[in-house]
Parts: sequence; structure tokens; C-alpha cells
Amino acid sequence: MTNQGYQSPQVDVAGLTRVLDGPYAEVRSMVRDGLVEHAGLLDEALELDRPAYRQRVLEVVLAMAEDGHTGLGFPKEYGGADDVGASMAAFETLGLGDLSVMTKVGVQFGLFGGAILHLGSKEHHDAYLPDLISGKLLGCFAMTETGHGSNVQELGTVARFDVKTGEFVIHTPDDAARKDYIGNAAQHARTAVVFAQLEIGGESEGVHAFVVPLRDETGEPLPGVRIEDCGPKIGLNGVDNGRIWFDQVRVPRTALLNRYADVSETGVYSSPIESRGRRFFTMLGTLVQGRVAVGGAGINASKVAITIAVKYALQRRQFAASDPATEELLLDYGMHQRRLLPLLARTYAMHFAQEVLAADLHRVFTDPDAPEEERRALESRAAGTKALGTWHAAETIQECREACGGAGYMAANRFAALRADTDVFTTFEGDNHILLQLVAKGLLTDYSSDFADLDQFGMMRFVAGVAVETVIERTSVHKLLERIRDVLPGGNDDTWDNDAGLLDPDYHLMMLRWREEHMLAGVARRLKRGMDDGMDPGVVFSRCQDHVIATARAHVERIVLESFVDKLATLEDGPNKDALNLLCDLYALSVIESDRAWWMEHGRLTTQRAKAITREIGDLCRKVRPIAGDLVDALAVPAPLRRTEMLAD
Repeated sequence: MTNQGYQSPQVDVAGLTRVLDGPYAEVRSMVRDGLVEHAGLLDEALELDRPAYRQRVLEVVLAMAEDGHTGLGFPKEYGGADDVGASMAAFETLGLGDLSVMTKVGVQFGLFGGAILHLGSKEHHDAYLPDLISGKLLGCFAMTETGHGSNVQELGTVARFDVKTGEFVIHTPDDAARKDYIGNAAQHARTAVVFAQLEIGGESEGVHAFVVPLRDETGEPLPGVRIEDCGPKIGLNGVDNGRIWFDQVRVPRTALLNRYADVSETGVYSSPIESRGRRFFTMLGTLVQGRVAVGGAGINASKVAITIAVKYALQRRQFAASDPATEELLLDYGMHQRRLLPLLARTYAMHFAQEVLAADLHRVFTDPDAPEEERRALESRAAGTKALGTWHAAETIQECREACGGAGYMAANRFAALRADTDVFTTFEGDNHILLQLVAKGLLTDYSSDFADLDQFGMMRFVAGVAVETVIERTSVHKLLERIRDVLPGGNDDTWDNDAGLLDPDYHLMMLRWREEHMLAGVARRLKRGMDDGMDPGVVFSRCQDHVIATARAHVERIVLESFVDKLATLEDGPNKDALNLLCDLYALSVIESDRAWWMEHGRLTTQRAKAITREIGDLCRKVRPIAGDLVDALAVPAPLRRTEMLAD
């Protein structure tokens, strides 16, 4: 069913794939080929017991390491390719295959390897990177504790410096401080990067990272190290998550990853970063690559789900609509289009947002002189894109599963594993709600650098002062409407939204910008009002927390749309650009529709305009329908990874 009189663009599938693959097309193709080579693991995962599945995942990871798929981001002198962007493209593409493999790659090369690379000095690089990159040395990233997850500053594990022996003594004081949910720990890791409170002479210097051996050559835990298996999980059961306790484990002074802080032989602490808070956030900021990777993996898992669901809907027939002799294809039903095609549009939008983020990561990580504000902007964008990307994965996979009916419920058709394995994406590398708080802090920091080193309560106390007035000034409705008139000449304070065309990208962007800035000003006012009333800062923040997170989400939705619009501006006119314009319009209007109550409450959307947007979305879905198959084919999910038991191809 198409719009009468509308001719859908003729998509060049291969050309559109090249647009999506971007500058790392060769890397993405290489990884897709590798995943096809190991596609049998998707069947084995349904049949093997947990120990055997873990072993097969390890074998695939080591094979990929041998083929050079996993070490692209490390320096050439140690066996890598010195290309952060290529490394990120490779990891994201792993999200099309078995997600236990992807996660184990992330733990070994992204977290464990990334910590040594970015937090360590040349001494550590020489000692560990060659064997780490080849897979000869397997490790884990021991940050999270049973009692502390996102609140890393309050970790309980202690690293006390013994000046007499020149050693650090790593100790777990209680069960709340045990390292928990640590990937690779239960079976395969021989070494860990352990985050612990550094103590010298009874004084704490905050959380630092240490390289700590866990097992001997035979795989047995070393003296003072106790390890337990976390057991079965909802998903990712090919990854051996474990718990670790340390009982007065001694490591040499050189075990401290000392790029940002060091301890001398006489026990003198030194750091090039004077501020303790700034030092802590700088150390964590170097590990931002993990968040970028998880968000990208979630987006790629979404590509698998939407590809399967759309291709199924182009084959499965149900009920007769017009011709009694022929049942209708699922995708010809308006409701089915409404369920799937906005998700397809958002998948494309998130892909282009991730592309911008990965490029920022590559630029910042390869520039030792990158300004601090660029690093903070990267951290904020990574947090927000990871949150929306992984929530998108959860929503898309579930909706696509339902859209495939009983076929989608069969484990052979991948939805069971996709849904289970991506479920944790919303909480690892940072709980999404906590990450959006980080985004909100970044928005406030844009107005006043005094926010930069504050924790949430410090931020709330500061909000009572000049920063709130600054935010309100910068986001005043008067100034915002001036900018709106600049973008939409002829508009006025009351009619700019109604005068613009529904498919005008300037209208879409301005709606999202207006919402974001209005919300930010509102948060500042609420925080200040609570503080002026003498309320406890923690109570003030708790009462405004939903508003803070909504503001951050509005910000990320805006930058996602900007990424899509900016990408379109780089493309030559033609059918592929026309097709992407349809998806961009569909994404933008779907965002506005999903929050239409907010715009109506704040006088930026009339009832008539809201109804017109809903009609336009239906019209866009009908325009996308004839090219939906080409659009999912351009996502380049190889047929062996689609588990095509329910598909004719």
C-alpha cells in the first residue's frame, strides 16, 4: 500500500551501505565476514551447557584476536593498528553476532586493555600489552563492588602502601567491598585491573587502579585471592562473571597505573592534576571508550532485530484485506507500519549519532593536546548516546519480537538471545539514569565551569548561587524566541511553530531545542526555589531528579536529530538521500509526537497541529513501506546472522 501519486525513491542498497559504513567500511566488512565464519556459535549457544558455551566463546574471541579484529586501537609497536576509530567500528559490528563474544572482547580489550593503555605508563605497556593484545594474557576489569556500582568514589576495596616493603596491600574489608559481576573473572582471567582506595600513612588519596595477578599458570587462584562464579544470568552466559575478594594481597609499587598519579619509594604521593575531584574524573574519563562501545553495540543489535522483523513482515501474510483470495502482507497493515518503521527510522538516527560520537572519540584520543572542554563534551555525549542507544535496543528488540508473533518467540530466530543479552546494556558501563544525570551536569557546566568537579550534592549547593541565574539568563524565553525568529523568518512568538512546514528540518530542530532549553531553565528554577526555601540539598535534588533526567534526555534527542540532519547535508542529491530524508522526517516527528503533551502544556503545539503530526507520521510510514526491505538490507546484517529459519531467504 503506497500513497496515491507518490513514487518512492529507488534505493541503491550497496550505496546506502557504504554511507552507513563510512570511512571504516573495510573494517566493518572484515568483522562481518568473521562473524559469518563463526555463525554456528549462535546455534551452539542454544545447545551447549554453560561451561562449554563459555569455552566456545573464548575460542572465538582468541580466533578473532589472531585475525587482528580486536587490537586495532592499540599502538602499532605492541601489535595493534593505532586506530581508535577502526577499533570502535570493529567492536560495534560485533553487535550483529553472538553478544557474549562481543562482551568478552569488550572486557578483555576494551576495559582490561584500555585501562592499562590509558591509565598506565610505558612500563606497563611494555609489560602487558603484547600478550594482552594477542590473547595470551587474559584479564578483567575489577571496579564494581557489591555495595558500590555507579558511585565509584566510595568503593570499599583498599590499597594500603607499605613503605617498609615498597608494596601495596590490596584488601577487601567486608562483603560489601567484594568485586562483583566482573566479566572474565570466574574462569579465564589471570590478571585484574583493580580499582581501590589508595591509602598512605592512614590518609586516603582516593580511588586508583592497580594491576593485580589473580591466578597462576595452572588457573588456580593465587594466595589471598578468592574467586566465586556469579552463576547463571539472564543473558550473556558465554561470559564468566565472577566475584573477587582480596585478603592482604601484596603487589609491587609498580602495580599502580601511574599516568595520573604516582607514589615514590618513600611513600610520597604526587600527581600532575592538583584537584582530587578533577583527577578522579580524568581517570574515569579515559575509560569513556567503554560507554561509546556499549551504545554502538546496542544500536547494532537493534539492526538485527529490525531487519528480521521487517523481512518477516514482507513475507508473512494474514487475513484478506481487499482481495478475498489473497491474504495481506503484515507490512501492508497500517498498524504494523506504525510499530516497525519509526523504529527503523530511529535506528538510522542512532547510527548517525553514534558515528559522530565515534569520530569525536577518535579525534580526542589521538590528540594529546585536546582541550579539557572537548574531553568533557565527549564524556557527556558518550553517556547520553549510550543511554538512548541501549534503551532503543531494548524497545526495538521487544517490539520486533512481538511483531513476529510465534515465530519471534522461537529461540532459533534470535530474539530470545537478543532480548536477554542486551538487557544488561542499560546498566553496565553505567546505569542509564545515572548517565543522564552526568549529561545534565554537563549542560550546567556549559554555563559555569564551577559545576565541573562537583558531585550531585555539591552541584545542588552550587545551584543555589549565581550559576542558576546564569542558566536562566542563557535560556530565557525571550532570547530563545529571538533565535527562533532567526531560523524561521516571519515567525512570531505565538505562531512560529504553526507557520513552519511539518517536514521542515528547521522546525524539527527548533522544537527540540526549545524543549531542551526550556527544561534546563525550569530545572534551575526548581533547584533554586528549593534551596531558597531552606530545604536539604539531597531532598531538593531527589524531588527534581525526574526533571533533571528528562532535560538530559531532551538534550540527547536533539543531538541525535542534529546528527541525522548534518549527515544528510553531506550527501549528494539522489534517491538514497531522498530515502534518508523520509527516515529523518519520520524520526523527528515521532519524537515530537511521543512528547506532544509536554509541548501542548507549554503552548508550543496546538491540538490541531498535534493531530496533523500524527497524520503526517502515518503518511511517512506509507511512503517508507515500499522501500523498507531495501532500507533494512542496507543495514548489512549477513543472512547467517539473521537465523533465517522463519524467512524464505
